[in-house]
Amino acid sequence: MSAPVRSGVLTGIDRAKAARATVLGPDWRALFAAALTQEIDGRRFFLWIPVAAIGGVALNLAADQEPVLWLPALLTAVCAALAWICRRRPFALGVWVGATALCAGFLSMGLRTARVEAPVLDHVRTVKLRGFVEELDIRPLGARFVVHVVDGGWLPAALTPRRVRVTTRKTPHFAAGDYVAFTARLWPPSRAVLPGGYDFARDAYFQGLGGVGAVLGSVSVLRAPRQASWRERFFAAIDRARNRLAVRVDTLVGGDEGAIAAAMVTGKRDFLSNGAKDLIREAGIFHIITISGLQMTLVAGIFFLVARRLLALSPTLALGYPIKKWAAGVAMMGSLLYDIGTGSRVGTERALIMTLIVLGAVILDRRALSMRNLALAVMAIVAIEPEAVLGVSFQLSFAAVAALIAVMEARLAGLDHRPDPYLPARGRPPRRGALMLHIIDRPLRLVLAAACATCATASFMAYHFHDLSPYVLIGNPLTLAVIECFAVPGALLGTALYPLGLDAPVWLYIGLGIKFILFVARFLADAPGAALHVRAFAPSSIVFLSLAVMSAVLWRSWLFRAAAIPLAALGLIGALNGPRYDAIISPSGDLVAVRATDGRLDVIGKRFNAFAAEQWLAADGDDRDPASARDAHGSCDRDGCIAALPQGGTLGIVSNWSAFAQACTHAAVVVTALNAPSDCQAQVFDRNRLAQTGAVGLTFDGSAWRAATDRSILEDRPWSPAPKRWPSNRYSIPAAPTRAPQADPGTR
Repeated sequence: MSAPVRSGVLTGIDRAKAARATVLGPDWRALFAAALTQEIDGRRFFLWIPVAAIGGVALNLAADQEPVLWLPALLTAVCAALAWICRRRPFALGVWVGATALCAGFLSMGLRTARVEAPVLDHVRTVKLRGFVEELDIRPLGARFVVHVVDGGWLPAALTPRRVRVTTRKTPHFAAGDYVAFTARLWPPSRAVLPGGYDFARDAYFQGLGGVGAVLGSVSVLRAPRQASWRERFFAAIDRARNRLAVRVDTLVGGDEGAIAAAMVTGKRDFLSNGAKDLIREAGIFHIITISGLQMTLVAGIFFLVARRLLALSPTLALGYPIKKWAAGVAMMGSLLYDIGTGSRVGTERALIMTLIVLGAVILDRRALSMRNLALAVMAIVAIEPEAVLGVSFQLSFAAVAALIAVMEARLAGLDHRPDPYLPARGRPPRRGALMLHIIDRPLRLVLAAACATCATASFMAYHFHDLSPYVLIGNPLTLAVIECFAVPGALLGTALYPLGLDAPVWLYIGLGIKFILFVARFLADAPGAALHVRAFAPSSIVFLSLAVMSAVLWRSWLFRAAAIPLAALGLIGALNGPRYDAIISPSGDLVAVRATDGRLDVIGKRFNAFAAEQWLAADGDDRDPASARDAHGSCDRDGCIAALPQGGTLGIVSNWSAFAQACTHAAVVVTALNAPSDCQAQVFDRNRLAQTGAVGLTFDGSAWRAATDRSILEDRPWSPAPKRWPSNRYSIPAAPTRAPQADPGTR
């Protein structure tokens, strides 16, 4: 066959394939290959290394006993070696690199747990303590302070906490750095009051807090038995300066505006009233009182811009030296000082790490804002504070930053093809309305960026706080503008003028901007549908929603980004099918929530815990005030409480041994902080059982009660040790029962 004929035959075959492809649809294999090539060329798979490391951290924290360290260390080394061996085989290389990151995250979490190990109180104790005040937060009534314990009194060394946090109702006459002595009633950091809820005990463990409580009596300032270390003296001096500045700002500005200004400048948030906190939370702008990535970025930008402008005044420096790199170095020092000056909390430290990496990229002549820098920041946090990756602050800040960088990358990719979409093509007249489009382009980009960041953080907001603010797209851009124009520049200028006593006009200037913020917040909070309250999610839903967000922002090709759709669908299914308990039992055994006939939860107990009630109502999608949910029907007496269950029967809270006779005979569920009799016929949640399970959620499945617990019976971690087994009560129910708690039949 001649060449022309052969060519014609091949052309006909190709045309036939093309015709079949047109009829049957696109060639998905070719599309996938093209998308894979785009991701490989963009080195986007590198961005999933920190995701795998976060998975290792989560697996470590999910273990019910403390993992050994040698095995994950060995697995990390083996996987790294296999990745090196398979470095010329892309698929195998990716698999082993991911496995290495997973094992490394697991190992990092184990090392962190071992580094911060410190004694934790086993139960409530009244003790006499002596130690150095590390941090003092002044409140409108009293203060809260953290003490580095030197002398635990009669407490044995194995139970003496390294640090405690206590409150006092008296105006403090001491400051950070003082050596104090006091008597306090301390209790272990509280566990979650809801299965899968916020676990303060775990956060307190990694902060080194072995106990929390309240001062009994007064606090005495004594002569220290030893000189404090240079580190203690340095941070004590910083805290004293922060308190003096916070009091001055709050006094000069006054009201909630002064409290917000003090929080913006110094990080001290205890001046703010609960009403103002609820207001800015409902408006979706609660981040204004936290020293977060926004403030850190603005501070670094101001230092960078001012330093570069000043250096550019010299032609010799501007033309002969890398003043941009010098300005980046100045901004790094300024950011570090800002972090120290605002208390260097966990959220601020994460923002500092990201800022230092971005500025370091400027010094190394690399692109400053990129997903790779964000990935490096995440890996740094996994190495330093791995427990933070499961916290709401980390998730919100990095999800928002990732969304903003994704928008910027999309914008830059578009500019590669069209440098300015509003400029007319050569030889053509300007388009009608081009000037107007050019004017409104920047506000539109700001709104688009805010919308993308809001969408990226919405699932985390709903999961952790059980509410969403639809008007955040209005509040956030206005808040950002005020912070840029008022808060951050004013904070830097006012702090610089504070030693000279010339700072008062600056704080009043900041107060004007905050008045506008509160005006907007009140307007948004009063608008219809200002807050959408959602129920608790299924635990697995946040995993799928997180993967959906990461798929949308990390991948570049539309085919790979489409993976976010099924992941988001699975997450939303879990969100809509979260647990809805008929009864919730606190781990202390003295407070329960029972679903009433109107479908809402009633909180029942002789001692009311506002925090527990707030958590229960929020998880149920109920926006009522916790106090209004308290059952005030007179169903409690000296022996305990009783409540009607929605499926029939009763639940009894027993606080007196004499009430067990009636409760065990007639109640379907008995809850008590005591040890129940061994022959109690009801379903019992007593002291021993609640110590093993933690908070309990009960659901009636038609024939029996199903219990969801906060912790596994076998769990034994440093922040959640295996409970001490109290001696079981072998006594039988008294033969002559006394009066049991009775409910008023006309109220339920």
